[in-house]
Amino acid sequence: MANITLTVNGKVHSIDVDPQMPLLWAIRDVIGLKGTKFGCGIAQCGACTVHLEGTPIRSCSFPVAGAAGKKITTIEGLSEKIDSAVQRAWIEQQVPQCGYCQSGQIMSAAALLKSKPNPTDADIDAAMAGNICRCGTYQRVKKAIHRAAELAK
Repeated sequence: MANITLTVNGKVHSIDVDPQMPLLWAIRDVIGLKGTKFGCGIAQCGACTVHLEGTPIRSCSFPVAGAAGKKITTIEGLSEKIDSAVQRAWIEQQVPQCGYCQSGQIMSAAALLKSKPNPTDADIDAAMAGNICRCGTYQRVKKAIHRAAELAK
């Protein structure tokens, strides 16, 4: 066990955990933020996506020690103009069906729009390729990302 300091959504947390614990479990079980989901456990589905220093990562396979001292943003922490636009577009386009994958989808979309404010369909396909939606809402996701780009202007 080790004492690790995490900054999640702007709040500092000092936790005593195994340094190899996946960041996902530190966020969900130790800190208590339940918006980030467990999907596959092998970084293939995207349900566990969070931002580490602004870059989307799969928290299910990322060791908590690797996030120490870095800025982590979860779905609960989205609040900037571009992120708010993503959330509004998701609702407007009625993207969620079951909703399980949506926090990861939104986190990936927000990161894409920060790096490319006016993404093409190809940009969206590339950025979202690691996010699996069992309900198949991919076309609504694409429409919502385009809409979020409009709303963020």
